[in-house]
Amino acid sequence: MTEQTKAPVALRAARIVRRRTRASVIHDANAPAIAARDLAAAYGGRIALSAVSFDLSAGAHLAVVGPNGAGKSTLLKVIGGLLPWVGGTIRVHGHAPRDHLCIAYVPQRSDVDWRFPVTVADVVLMGLTGRLGPLRRAGQRDRRLVTDAIERVGLEDRAHRQIGELSGGEQQRMFIARAIAQEAEIVLMDEPLAGLDVPSEADVLALLDRLDRTTLLVALHDLGVAAAHFDRVLLLRERMIGFGTPADVFRPDALEAAYGGCVRMVRTADGALVVHDSACPREAL
Repeated sequence: MTEQTKAPVALRAARIVRRRTRASVIHDANAPAIAARDLAAAYGGRIALSAVSFDLSAGAHLAVVGPNGAGKSTLLKVIGGLLPWVGGTIRVHGHAPRDHLCIAYVPQRSDVDWRFPVTVADVVLMGLTGRLGPLRRAGQRDRRLVTDAIERVGLEDRAHRQIGELSGGEQQRMFIARAIAQEAEIVLMDEPLAGLDVPSEADVLALLDRLDRTTLLVALHDLGVAAAHFDRVLLLRERMIGFGTPADVFRPDALEAAYGGCVRMVRTADGALVVHDSACPREAL
């Protein structure tokens, strides 16, 4: 992404998902939160994802895992309505993934121009844009939503700081606050833990764990985090290799199909521990 493209997006990055200002679609109460059937998507002129089928119920937390180039980001963008699909079907609460005010998309931090002159409070307020529309100013309730969301993620003392002054963990907490203020029912996060130190990672995971009524899809590299913090896992390598509980998906045959010889399973008294093989090139993971 060029600097020219990034700057106005700085917080289209934050905007979470670009939405039209007309009324959002009405959910089908009998449909899963997300349903994919033989989904295929292309990126950069090639098929990046194929044969993806799963149902995700409302409130489920799903880790999307796989090596680099596996299609994790592509899947999140398709669900968020940011990228078209080329085969199969994808439905969000029974409808195609567009005009959903309930979806919050958080991109990778590298896709954001952190020099863009906006504050934490500005970014969180942008979560209300789809509901407010371009002409209506934020009212008292809207401001209260923003303040409450910032307090919930522990950034009240950073509310009027420029976004570039935040640490990596604070930047992710800001995006979570944005989703909270938006009252999003589905949150899509692309590698939110990348580059974070251990305390910051723990803070972000604790906040995500508390979004227990929110349908959460998070692209991750760390299989241990996926097993410990998510009730469902989707394993990809340009196609779906497995979907289910971590215990169901993190089997030796499935991991070998996704990563080759770059991961191995160690059995312990408490269950199975996934271990990365340090001899493998980092780009393979």
